[in-house]
Amino acid sequence: MTGFVKVGKVAEVPPGRVQVYEVDGRRIAVCNVDGAFYAIDDVCTHDGGALDQGQLEGDQIECPRHGARFDVKTGRALTLPAVLPVKSYPVQVAGDEIRVEVA
Repeated sequence: MTGFVKVGKVAEVPPGRVQVYEVDGRRIAVCNVDGAFYAIDDVCTHDGGALDQGQLEGDQIECPRHGARFDVKTGRALTLPAVLPVKSYPVQVAGDEIRVEVA
């Protein structure tokens, strides 16, 4: 699948929260940072844990298993034990729909 696909509605992801959607067999974590939406793979690159189970603080999400932190805007690994980034995806908001580009 290519291009932007609807994953959910704006109301499903309040500020400071994360909602996971499955797109093309991938778990995509949509994060609301002060009204701006970002999307990353919902898998810690250190050990495969689900990032949506961790804390979203500002534009950083912490894996609940070992404390690795990632920038949800870029996917960049910010702290050990993770060294590899998570994949990030472009997001569009159209009306009340959240759309993610999974190419």
